[in-house]
Amino acid sequence: MSIKISLLSSLAVAATLAFGTAHAQDNTPDDPRLFTPGQLTVATSDPVFPPWMMDNDPSNGEGFESAFVYALAEKMGFAPDDVVWVRETFDQAIAPGAKNYDFGIQQISVTEDRAQIATFSDVYYQPQKAVVAMPGSAVEQASSFADLLQVRWGVMIGTTDLDYVEQIIGVDEPAVYNDQVGLFQALQGNQIDAVATELPTALYLTAVQVPDATIAAILPPDENDYGHGLIFEQGNDLVEWVNEAIAELQSEGVIDALVAQYLIADPDLPVITE
Repeated sequence: MSIKISLLSSLAVAATLAFGTAHAQDNTPDDPRLFTPGQLTVATSDPVFPPWMMDNDPSNGEGFESAFVYALAEKMGFAPDDVVWVRETFDQAIAPGAKNYDFGIQQISVTEDRAQIATFSDVYYQPQKAVVAMPGSAVEQASSFADLLQVRWGVMIGTTDLDYVEQIIGVDEPAVYNDQVGLFQALQGNQIDAVATELPTALYLTAVQVPDATIAAILPPDENDYGHGLIFEQGNDLVEWVNEAIAELQSEGVIDALVAQYLIADPDLPVITE
């Protein structure tokens, strides 16, 4: 009897020690909940565009989202070399199911519908939406949603930009493109009159990719779009650790500094208020 009790006691102690060791690794680079312990595995799109990331290289730490991830990783205890990048499409990012990374980042807006199939971090940035057009487009004279309904719209598939154009502005059957390259080419080719996109993307678009284009107006916010969040596999409880790091970066002014460095726009842009 005493041997049995002793054996049970030993097993209980071993289990307690094992649990304590595993628990002690939580919220460290060796956290067993990580996709690959010792690494922070982050997904983004291919290609990536400024001002979010530069030179189609998320690992260089340049551009708002790349710099943000490395600041976040440092706050979580990871060295820069411990950050591993994988690529996926936007549709793959917002699809349900298992993920081969810890979280994804590619200007993914948090919405109630998406939150049903994935777990999101706290919002790290809330962008404005902008209207981009070529010179001479009818949208340049628009001052209301009624005016915006009179032009040909283009948007990227699966985005909150598409939701905005259809549900907020009320456009029927806008032209939908699979990627930004196709969208911008359509604008240049006069296949569409206007593009709705996030203001930082619009700034780069009009400065570099389609320099003849202009930002015609800023649009009112969509109450259903809460802003950008990191996306996790549904139920991934790493999000609590990540949220703590985001909160620290916010309180220290790091995120505001990155916004000022990469995402600031002309404050005198016209605003359409419906």
